[in-house]
Amino acid sequence: MRKVNTLISLILLVSFISSVSFAKEASKEDSGDLKSEIKEYINHHLLDSYDFSLYSFTNEKGEHIYRGFSLPVILWDDGLKVFSSSKFHHGETLAEIDGSYYKLYHNKIYKTNSSGDIHYAEGGHPTNIKPLDFSITKNVFTIFMVGLLMFFVFSRMAKNYKKSSIPSGVGRLLEPIVIYVRDEIAIPNIGKKKYKRYMNYLLTVFFFVWIINLLGLTPLGINVTNNIAVTLALALLTYLITTFTANKNYWGHIFWMPGVPSLMKIVLAPIELLGTIIKPFSLMIRLYANITAGHIVLMSIIGLMFIFKNWVGSSLSFALAFALGILELLVAALQAYIFTMLSALYFGAAVEEHHDDH
Repeated sequence: MRKVNTLISLILLVSFISSVSFAKEASKEDSGDLKSEIKEYINHHLLDSYDFSLYSFTNEKGEHIYRGFSLPVILWDDGLKVFSSSKFHHGETLAEIDGSYYKLYHNKIYKTNSSGDIHYAEGGHPTNIKPLDFSITKNVFTIFMVGLLMFFVFSRMAKNYKKSSIPSGVGRLLEPIVIYVRDEIAIPNIGKKKYKRYMNYLLTVFFFVWIINLLGLTPLGINVTNNIAVTLALALLTYLITTFTANKNYWGHIFWMPGVPSLMKIVLAPIELLGTIIKPFSLMIRLYANITAGHIVLMSIIGLMFIFKNWVGSSLSFALAFALGILELLVAALQAYIFTMLSALYFGAAVEEHHDDH
């Protein structure tokens, strides 16, 4: 095992040295422009969008062509405004709805005039009115599709189990995973008596995060779990379930810890209460940061292939990107496992029966 780790370290070291030497060969001006373009592309890739673009290219006339489909834009601005995102033409045109003009600017929708003017404050922030946005964006559409897929697959599995205890079809693949979540995550952390009440949520959040993370590795540009609003919603669900299913012993150990002097109880109670909020916050940040960092690193290494402009440097970058892509497959499952495991751990602490000896 040590020999393998040493070999991997040597390969990475040689790749890094080669990358540095070949990067110096490129002209500073061309390299700077290309780096800016790659950085802009990565930032754009990480953002949500109002249409579902499968791919894009520039034709011989210099026109940027998009292939995909539009999604509904739903705004509340002196009433409900519903229209197709195709009216924005990927931010190149204004959308006129009932005499009002809306502009897609930096991936946000602002109300403007017929000229599309954007006004700024002293700090450089737009001061135009932002209507309430309930649009079905690319991330929202993906969440709906994954939810429907999971509902369809697990409904079929449930029907098959009513007919026979032997799984069939996709159930043969999913049954070991379901059993693993039950036997290795739910029961050890929550207990045999009360784990069943949490299994629906644990299975849902595990498969949802896993499938979403896997889709994020495809060329479709789907980045749901690197949206902090999504990870916040998942962490908030865990917090609410923990809070509303906790027993009196759980709250007793937070507000009035047994075996602790009374004065210390008064000091520690706010800290313990704050800890119940910090736990889901760490869930949110962990999932968001790991997925976002993985996407940035992977796309940055892919971008190095275009910077080097030679077969040695580009080949080494491709090999490193390929190895990292395989590692990201493991990370996709690992993050789903960690989120589910910690959620089960919080649920177990909330329903644990404490027996204090006085």
